Amino acid sequence: MKAIRRFTVRPVLPEPLQPLSDLARNLRWSWHTETRDLFQSVDPERWAASDGDPVRLLGSVRPARLAELAEDRRFLRRLTAVADDLHDYVSGERWYQAHPGELPAAVAYFSPEFGITAALPQYSGGLGILAGDHLKAASDLGVPLIGVGLLYRHGYFRQTLSRDGWQQEHYPVLDPNELPVALLKEADGTPARVSLALPGGTQLHARIWLAQVGRVPLLMLDSDVEENGLGERGVTDRLYGGGSEHRLLQEMLLGIGGVRAVRTYCRLTGHADPEVFHTNEGHAGFLGLERIAELGDQGLDFDAGLEAVRAGTVFTTHTPVPAGIDRFDRELVARHFGPDAELPRLDVGRILALGMETYPGGEPNLFNMAVMGLRLAQRANGVSLLHGQVSREMFSGLWPGFDPEEVPITSVTNGVHAPTWVAPEVFRLGARQIGAQRTEDALTVGGSERWDSVGDIPDQDVWDLRRTLREQLVTEVRERLRASWRQRGAGTAELGWIDGVLDPDVLTIGFARRVPSYKRLTLMLRDRDRLMELLLHPERPIQIVVAGKAHPADDGGKRLVQELVRFADDPRVRHRIVFLPDYGMAMAQKLYPGCDIWLNNPLRPLEACGTSGMKAALNGCLNLSVLDGWWDEWFQPDFGWAIPTADGAGTDPDRRDDIEAEALYDLLEQRVTPRFYERGQGGLPDRWIEMVRQTLTLLGPKVLAGRMVREYVERLYAPAAHAHRTMNPDRARELAEWKARVRAQWHGVTVDHVETTTATTTAELGTTLGLRVHVGLGALGPDDVEVQALSGRVDEEDRIADATTVPLKPVGGPDPEGRWVYEGPLSLDRTGPFGYTVRVLPAHRLLASGAELGVVAVPSEDGVEGAGLLMR
Repeated sequence: MKAIRRFTVRPVLPEPLQPLSDLARNLRWSWHTETRDLFQSVDPERWAASDGDPVRLLGSVRPARLAELAEDRRFLRRLTAVADDLHDYVSGERWYQAHPGELPAAVAYFSPEFGITAALPQYSGGLGILAGDHLKAASDLGVPLIGVGLLYRHGYFRQTLSRDGWQQEHYPVLDPNELPVALLKEADGTPARVSLALPGGTQLHARIWLAQVGRVPLLMLDSDVEENGLGERGVTDRLYGGGSEHRLLQEMLLGIGGVRAVRTYCRLTGHADPEVFHTNEGHAGFLGLERIAELGDQGLDFDAGLEAVRAGTVFTTHTPVPAGIDRFDRELVARHFGPDAELPRLDVGRILALGMETYPGGEPNLFNMAVMGLRLAQRANGVSLLHGQVSREMFSGLWPGFDPEEVPITSVTNGVHAPTWVAPEVFRLGARQIGAQRTEDALTVGGSERWDSVGDIPDQDVWDLRRTLREQLVTEVRERLRASWRQRGAGTAELGWIDGVLDPDVLTIGFARRVPSYKRLTLMLRDRDRLMELLLHPERPIQIVVAGKAHPADDGGKRLVQELVRFADDPRVRHRIVFLPDYGMAMAQKLYPGCDIWLNNPLRPLEACGTSGMKAALNGCLNLSVLDGWWDEWFQPDFGWAIPTADGAGTDPDRRDDIEAEALYDLLEQRVTPRFYERGQGGLPDRWIEMVRQTLTLLGPKVLAGRMVREYVERLYAPAAHAHRTMNPDRARELAEWKARVRAQWHGVTVDHVETTTATTTAELGTTLGLRVHVGLGALGPDDVEVQALSGRVDEEDRIADATTVPLKPVGGPDPEGRWVYEGPLSLDRTGPFGYTVRVLPAHRLLASGAELGVVAVPSEDGVEGAGLLMR
């Protein structure tokens, strides 16, 4: 019989146990071992059955057990200690409060997905996990962040396999009343709401759910409310689901509705209003439009509002390929804005101009969310050094006339939240060495470049820990594999072989991630005979655990999954290689610690950062990876291996895969497996243990989310807050008017003549030359521009690399023809081929970058006398 109505019946906790409710509702339990241990002790069997979710646990515990605990003085002492610890954590002074300098009163952080815990499945992959780790690290550091996202009723999908290994998707319905979230309510007790206007006079309403992530509130908008029509109720149905208009409405709700939710939350709670808005990828880009409209209500026109909004906005791009960016038909966007829809006070043409691909190779009829994000943010970053470089090249069309290295996109390399991803056994080993508090500080705040105390841990302890973690993974894999085969239709009698799957003493390799084609799930299968030899080697075998989901619409990715599954089903190797379906946080927290090697073989440079290897490294797992993302930045032979890439421009993709697969097999055969199985005098793999030690000592401090968030605070949030405070309405109008004037008059800016004090093509190192430049400024004046000399080494095509920039000073003018003279020194500080050029840029005290307007004037070829290359 099917129920006609569903209720969530909440337990009534005895008065002494009331703190359990507060502990369950603050998601700090997801990374705080003592809190999880406390909940487990309530009822170990029900804790396991609830998948480690305190809300589900408390909803299932028998009243008699609760009454018993209410009289248990030992339990109550533990409860008081854990509750007091949480109170100290959320109210005490932390890194941010002790940080010198003017920091933002609050930062709003927008993301389409957040991976906080498996108990709140609102993530699909790396972007969401990164966002969750960002919130947790901000909480640990005391950063006053407000997270903003959507609450999806089906989350992402659950993955199972058919009998022949084809991925199947399932979308379980999530009841918010059974999740660790609470409705945000008005003072009268009614649910707080935000609304968006839709074409045709309808409205999109959404409730606001609050998840408390330590000190950080996470606001999640939910459109499944009775006031909405059927179509509007489904806007927040699935993460990355539906067609183009569905996605557009999700992103309007996230950006525009999200700002309104933040305003509502601050009004109801007294939380400081954000001075900085950080959009994690382009999905939330519409938040800038809502803020321009807010400023319009305060008397600022569109251009001045745009300048004020840009000053306090940070944009992070996560994709290294244009195909990964959301783009919408311009007519669809136009229909959802303007007089008959949302933000009626803003001109639709101005809105569209923010997202148009007005650069060579751009699509004139597509609205690009990342392009809008960059135009609405004064500060932008990629998520690794290499990705910052790729992003500058990818978006260089927005700054014509500038070399990619001058495009104003910096990088902050991602990090991972160590308390979430470090196995308790690893934490306990550290605590035994240096104490629990110092270990916790090292994993959260970071700050030290080295974790030298790891060097004092005996080899035997390190090796015993690695075997314990490997053994736990073997148990986990067998349980999950048995469940998967039952879902595929196998009977118990067919599954006896699973008891022999994997061996706790065999070198274990992990590979788990989303399955787009560029991550190359099946590269390991290029030469199946050779892989079989590695798996079945009589003295030095390997075993591989693979997991990953293909996007529901990606049949190519599903075919890769099926290919891997079919290989892993082969009775000859199925005890050595397994595919585990339904990869998610709960699986990952067992997988990373239990592996000896973390394998990553994307097509370089298509991995923006890739953080799974960081999580593995914090547990003493070594990385074996293509030099892409973060590994390109931090790889050292002391703690891992680099897979060579065959990325020459003329390399055929199949040939490239063959070459790189062969390099992978060679590394495993000749370097990795011998190192793991080689034993020293004490019977331990001394050289392997030393690499584990180096991974923790040298790499550990770098991969922390605490390090990442500290960089965001110091390099992006603090400057953005300062710019926001500086950009009052009068200055915003001043800057907008100045930009409009400069753009209108820039055609009159010219570099007419360049000369030096020498006309020779050779000179000695250390020589200083005098430069004299004649420039035409048209209707502009010297206060509107900066004239610069750029010099440095040059290549065969006379392109300057690593340029040194020196401003030149006006010494006279204008002459009768309206030209100004600028002079300055040019130091010849490098040997070899050397060159220089000059240029004119717009200059204003409120600009964050000389490239901000995307205009520049450079010499014409006939305006150069005695200039150019000086040393050959």
